[in-house]
Amino acid sequence: MKNIRGTLTENAPIGAQSWFRCGGAADLLFKPADEDDLAAFLSQWSADQPLTIIGGLANTIIRDGGLRGATIQLDKAFSSVKVLNDTYISAGCGALNGNVAAAAVKAGIGGMEFLSGIPGSLGGALRMNAGAYGAEIKDIFVGATAIDRKGNPHRLTAEDMHFTYRHCGVHHDLIFTSAILKGRAEDYETVKARITEIKAKRNETQPIRECTGGSTFANPSETELKKAGLPPGTRAWQIVDMVGGRGLRMGGAQMNELHCNFMINTGDASAADLENLGNELRRRALYDLGVKLHWEIKRIGQES
Repeated sequence: MKNIRGTLTENAPIGAQSWFRCGGAADLLFKPADEDDLAAFLSQWSADQPLTIIGGLANTIIRDGGLRGATIQLDKAFSSVKVLNDTYISAGCGALNGNVAAAAVKAGIGGMEFLSGIPGSLGGALRMNAGAYGAEIKDIFVGATAIDRKGNPHRLTAEDMHFTYRHCGVHHDLIFTSAILKGRAEDYETVKARITEIKAKRNETQPIRECTGGSTFANPSETELKKAGLPPGTRAWQIVDMVGGRGLRMGGAQMNELHCNFMINTGDASAADLENLGNELRRRALYDLGVKLHWEIKRIGQES
């Protein structure tokens, strides 16, 4: 690679660095120094070679066999958060969602408090239209910058993103690098009170001190619930509970007792343990209740 200023690491132990603290390594991990550096790398990386994009690895299982080819991770160089005025924030896609929420609160910008309940970085939140506490990324999204597989820059509007529930329709070859978000001007104390309430609720209901990856399954659509004969508004955690998932364990992987839609590594789980546990619950939900549970956690890499 010519004129690359970021860091290149061979056999990088990204599984151990994920929130689940298990899984394989990346053949080659690249952390670009800035957007130009990212573009330079992409322009030289052959299109027929595997390429994987990762974020903060909060809701990702790295399979035990690891990742082939190159893996790109945006970290500190893409983590800046800037308050533009009393409603707009600009943030790099390597910024932690919690840091974006904190900057908004400090500036008296309302509407972004929900980001404090979403683990990981902004890039991952954009890719999956992440949401919590009745709000999601599409509600505050204005625009984003991205770089394609050939190193070309792109600017994306809300219409370009094709947001749906826990999904973004932008082609996976585009790497988000920054975004503009819009909230609303509010009193600091009012915004602070809301984020304090969200944090307290999260502490009470989620296993935040465990090795977990956030919600395991997305909530089924009303169409799926109706087809299965389940009550409207049935949540994924309720389905997990119905099929005996609360506390269910496979190897070192377990569905949490406190919030049974959260999967945890009890200490010695393999990535296969985690994925097998999730797939067993999906099998039970389909067989027992006739409803599909869709993974919200991403599973990437090769099995061992």
